[in-house]
Amino acid sequence: MTVVNADLYPPERLAAAQRATAAAGYAALLVTPGADLRYLTGYAAKATERLTCLVVPAQGGPTLIVPRLERPAAEASPAPATGVRIVDHPDGTDPYPLVVAALRDATPGGTAGVLGLSNRMWAEQVLALREALPLATHRLAGEVLTQLRMRKSAAEVEALRAAGAAIDAVHARMGEWLRPWRTEAEVGADIAAAIRRNHATVDFVIVAAGPNGASPHHGTSERVIQPGEPVVVDIGGTTADGYCSDCTRTYVSGGDPPKEFLAGYEALQAAQQAAVAAVRPGVTAEQVDAAARDRLTEAGYGRFFLHRTGHGIGLDGHEAPYIVAGNRLPLEPGMAFSVEPGFYVEGRFGARIEDIVVCADSGADRLNTLPTDLVIL
Repeated sequence: MTVVNADLYPPERLAAAQRATAAAGYAALLVTPGADLRYLTGYAAKATERLTCLVVPAQGGPTLIVPRLERPAAEASPAPATGVRIVDHPDGTDPYPLVVAALRDATPGGTAGVLGLSNRMWAEQVLALREALPLATHRLAGEVLTQLRMRKSAAEVEALRAAGAAIDAVHARMGEWLRPWRTEAEVGADIAAAIRRNHATVDFVIVAAGPNGASPHHGTSERVIQPGEPVVVDIGGTTADGYCSDCTRTYVSGGDPPKEFLAGYEALQAAQQAAVAAVRPGVTAEQVDAAARDRLTEAGYGRFFLHRTGHGIGLDGHEAPYIVAGNRLPLEPGMAFSVEPGFYVEGRFGARIEDIVVCADSGADRLNTLPTDLVIL
């Protein structure tokens, strides 16, 4: 793994996590491969049947338990600079006693307290930990870590800004690929190749033409794009830093779109702009959702808006905060999330506009900077 900016994974994160663990009344967090592990240590471990687990006690030193054959990768990552102790287990041995030992060494009674397990830990690992730690109570590590990860540091914001610029550069080239008589899959393959050139991985490519645009998570198909059809293009990847991009624009190529689509798109653009304008500290997540939803409802398209207005983004493509009705979380500086209203008319067409924004003291800081107009190719 290449870390472009070492400030993304500072040692202070582990100390903050330990303080939060203690404040929540947990004895420790047990963190397996995924975004939480990378957030705390910078180590982008692979999730396999061999146990990798970071033991983060409320007090005492953290321990990173890794398979012996993956120890070189762990030592080459930013993890050692965070102060974690690395312990390995060879193939054919039971790694779970190492977790028990790490807990006992760090905190007296730690094996009988409340342990926070990674939200997406494999079930087989959860069951093995229950057997190894029968006196412990298990809860979700996300109850502690979500609050830390929601508020992005300045370095994280810049990593997300770079990711936004990278995906914007792909959208800016759409005229090279999206044209009538090509299939969605052909266009999608070209887009994926372009994403790979400025991201570490391609996370998703949606090219949804005509009636396929009415399915928000369509993907691609062998459908041939017709002249004048609206085409929803939602794309994203993960950069070498580990931070994600995600941006949607709607295109028309080779003809004029239906007049009723143009009316809907005008309302959609106004709704997206209203939601972005609503972003500022103290405003709740559901108020941002309402800013977009109310505009579309007033224009007669509310029943076609099928999903929440946005999701948080960072080391995960979807994470807290979620911009949705019922979420009364007040926005704070550093929170990063999408603003992506859409409308979807079954059997006919769909449209979506998506930007990633960061809540700043002055309002919304847009990380995707391309215009939000309907793109006529």
